[in-house]
Amino acid sequence: MSMILANLQALQARIGQACDRAGRSRDSVRLLAVSKTFDAEAVRQAWLAGQRAFGENYVQEGVEKVQQLQAAGLSGLEWHCIGPLQSNKTRPVAEHFDWVHTIDRFKVAQRLSEQRPAELPPLQVCVQVNVDGGPNKSGVQPEQALELAQAVAALPRLQLRGLMCIPEPAPDFASACAVFGRARALFDALNERGLALDTLSMGMSDDLEAAIASGSTLVRVGSAIFGSRHYPASA
Repeated sequence: MSMILANLQALQARIGQACDRAGRSRDSVRLLAVSKTFDAEAVRQAWLAGQRAFGENYVQEGVEKVQQLQAAGLSGLEWHCIGPLQSNKTRPVAEHFDWVHTIDRFKVAQRLSEQRPAELPPLQVCVQVNVDGGPNKSGVQPEQALELAQAVAALPRLQLRGLMCIPEPAPDFASACAVFGRARALFDALNERGLALDTLSMGMSDDLEAAIASGSTLVRVGSAIFGSRHYPASA
C-alpha cells in the first residue's frame, strides 16, 4: 500500500468520525487534497487511490499539473484554485481550473467571468471572508460579504457556490468552533437573503474536526495526505 493511499484512508476515517460526532452524514463533507508544491506523480498516486478534487495555491504550478495530467489521460480530476489571486493572473485560472475559492474583490470575479472560455462549464466560485480579522489574511470583511456575493452571483460564466475562510490558528477546539461558527452564521445569513449557497470551505489538517462540527462542507488538507512540504525559495 502506498503512503498516499494509507494517508487518504486514515484521513477519510478521521473525517467520517468527525461527521459522526457532529451528527452529520459522512457524505456531507468533501475532501479537497491540497497538492501545492507536490508533483504530478503525487497527484496521480492520489487519483489511483480514488481522490478526484485537488487544490493549488500557485497559478503557474497548478496550470502545469493540470496540463501534464490531462496529457497523461487522467479522467475526472477537479481543480480548485485556493491561493490569493491577483487580477493579472486570472486568465490561466479561468481557462484551466474548475473552482476558485479566494474571490475577495469584484475586479477579480469580473475578470474571471470575462475570461472563462465559452465552451467550458461555469467556473464554480467562493467568496473568501476574513472571518476573524486576521491582519495577514486575505478576504472580504464579513459586513461586506453580502454586497460582494450578490455582485459575483450576477456575473455570467460564474456560479457562486459559497464562502471560504482561513482563520488564524485557535488555541483549542472550542475557540476554533467559535470562529468557524461565525463563518457558518454568515453563510446562513446570506442564504436567508436568497443566495442559495451550498459550500462552506473551511478546515485544514489541524482543525478539520472543529470545522466539521461547525458546518464545513469541504475541508482542505495537504500535509496529512502528501507529507511535509518543502517550499522553493521563490514561493
